Amino acid sequence: MADMQNKNKSAVSTTQGFLRIAEIKNDTVVLDDGTLRAVLAISSTNFDLKSQEEQNGIIFGFQRFLNALEFPIQILMQSRKMEIGNYIEKLKHIAEKQTNELLRVQTTEYIDFINRLVENASVMNKNFYMVVPLGISILPSAGGFFSNLFGGKSKQAVQRVENFEKEKEDLDNRVSSVMGNIAGLGVRAARLKTEELIQLYYNSYNFESGPVIDPAQLGYIKVVKN
Repeated sequence: MADMQNKNKSAVSTTQGFLRIAEIKNDTVVLDDGTLRAVLAISSTNFDLKSQEEQNGIIFGFQRFLNALEFPIQILMQSRKMEIGNYIEKLKHIAEKQTNELLRVQTTEYIDFINRLVENASVMNKNFYMVVPLGISILPSAGGFFSNLFGGKSKQAVQRVENFEKEKEDLDNRVSSVMGNIAGLGVRAARLKTEELIQLYYNSYNFESGPVIDPAQLGYIKVVKN
């Protein structure tokens, strides 16, 4: 029993060390080194359906966006198998309540088509994110012996809060700049709120969970077949 408890403690410690997240607050991720991160959910675009001129415009626009950046960014894509059970159930209820026989038959045939499609192909839902960092730490500088002895911890706590508010303002400016430049590419961006950030990191290590943000909130729905 003692060995099992030690193994569990070791596993928890390893997971916490791997995540490197100190806290998530005010729509911001604070890493254990005191640096900050904001995460944007990014919509997609049907690149293959664009004309050659439109494709070139998107490519050159993205190139200009990258060249204009004065800080690094991270682009993340999550691919999950699409869960359409609830969607099928809604269609069945619609078919049952349909008074027009032709529409009822068409709805039923559409349900059969979706079921066959999912059965024969892996229908994936892909979500795109952009991580905007701020590499300045909000951790307070270490004080001397007497500073730590006489109210040092409380002063450090106050300094940490003040540092967070100041650096978060700089991070917000970076986010606004990125979102403005992305809009010129014809895609939409939404900054993840605190609860959505928690869900994102949770879902990243629990693959049976759903997406952190509904793509419909960004004005697009994209289905990709692998």
